[in-house]
Amino acid sequence: MEEESSGMEIDSHIFAFSALASLLTVISLVVVFMVSDPNYSVTGFADSKSEFSLPTAELQRIIPSTPDHIKAISDGSTVHLHTNRSRNSTGAVIRKLKRLNREEELARARASIRMAVLARNVSAETARFEKESDLPAAQVYRNLRAFLRSYTEMERRFKVYVYMEGDIPIVHRGPCKDIYAIEGRFISEMEHGFRRFRTSDPHRAHVFFMPFSATWMVRYLYTPLSYNHRPLRQFVSDYVRVISTKYPFWNRTQGADHFMLACHDWGPSASRGSSLLYNNSIRVLCNANTSEGFKPQKDVSLPEIALYGGNISPKLLHPPPPNASRPHLSFFAGGLHGPIRPLLLQQWKGRDPDMQVYEYLPKDRDYYTYMLNSKYCLCPSGYEVASPRIVEAIYAECVPVILSEHYVLPFSDVLQWEAFSIQVETSEIFRLKEILMAVPEEKHRRLQEGLRAVRKHFMLNQHAKRFDVLHMILHSIWLRRINRRLP
Repeated sequence: MEEESSGMEIDSHIFAFSALASLLTVISLVVVFMVSDPNYSVTGFADSKSEFSLPTAELQRIIPSTPDHIKAISDGSTVHLHTNRSRNSTGAVIRKLKRLNREEELARARASIRMAVLARNVSAETARFEKESDLPAAQVYRNLRAFLRSYTEMERRFKVYVYMEGDIPIVHRGPCKDIYAIEGRFISEMEHGFRRFRTSDPHRAHVFFMPFSATWMVRYLYTPLSYNHRPLRQFVSDYVRVISTKYPFWNRTQGADHFMLACHDWGPSASRGSSLLYNNSIRVLCNANTSEGFKPQKDVSLPEIALYGGNISPKLLHPPPPNASRPHLSFFAGGLHGPIRPLLLQQWKGRDPDMQVYEYLPKDRDYYTYMLNSKYCLCPSGYEVASPRIVEAIYAECVPVILSEHYVLPFSDVLQWEAFSIQVETSEIFRLKEILMAVPEEKHRRLQEGLRAVRKHFMLNQHAKRFDVLHMILHSIWLRRINRRLP
């Protein structure tokens, strides 16, 4: 009897210990999700000294069902339903646990970023920089602490699944030179690089990449001078139908954790091939025009980088030292198209030696030499809002003067563009010289320092490097995903 009583006592202790362990596990999970408030957003890294306040998380919303929601078709056969029921049930449980782990990971990341925002110094965030010269300049960021912590969390956790469906050249390839080079370079890096971020297990993925090229759609599907975008939209519609019938992931979130990338002007139009993609998915676009449906809460502005011959001009790789003379006040040369450039050329073309404004630069003069010899580079929109001149100006350390309307500048949720550029309303173009002459030399010096600080974020390397433009694009996608609580 004593042995039996002793055994019962041991069992009761084991039960009590198990119950206590379970309770602690539940409490720990509650703490994680309490710290990571579901209404918290890190999309805008606004700095805060005494009280923490960030924009409302507009991304965290329930996505309504729409008519073109395509139901997934099961690949399994009903003939073996009974014999495979146990195996399928186990697989479903494992997949559900992976989803829970994935969302818990994002909750922990949100909590970590929030704590970084509340911190009073950046020493912990900058400890990973080996050289002092590599340290970021705080003035060009909305909140340096938040950005560095977010970037670290991305490197630690973020996983992307790239769909294998689709045939070359329209899928899995893209242009790697000329004006839309960023489109092909990103697709190539996702396909063959980014080993830290890419996963072959879709159940581990936080986002899903649809690697089609809008530029190659235009080349191979569009009939010249037809002005008919229907073949592009049909291709996108067909692609969504394929992945949504073959896999469960699109239908699980109605496309909210999927993204496309397009630098061609018609990328936004092509995305209308699926209303779910247009309204729910993350669209990474050069043509980031809010008057044409671009939504900065969920979409990403893609910098337009022209690589003539496939490489950055050697002249832009080594700009003159900060104290070098720049004899021209401003410079622009470009074709007469869109609503803004005619105003600029009509007002300033050939009218003032300080304002070097050309429609077409004479053949005996070099475009990049003018940039390197000018204090300000005028960057007016053309038919579409984006312009490769902005990134070229950053490379040349020639302060960009943004002349655009409804344009969401790249990485503006992280970078303070006013720290390295000047934005002028198009209605003030007639006052351009007056506005630029009124900028004190000390301010111009600080703007140039800002350009040197952000330059690395716009560099397009042959093989992606930390903090370069390809990583910054990925970080922008990470921000949109981390701000969205999905099933």
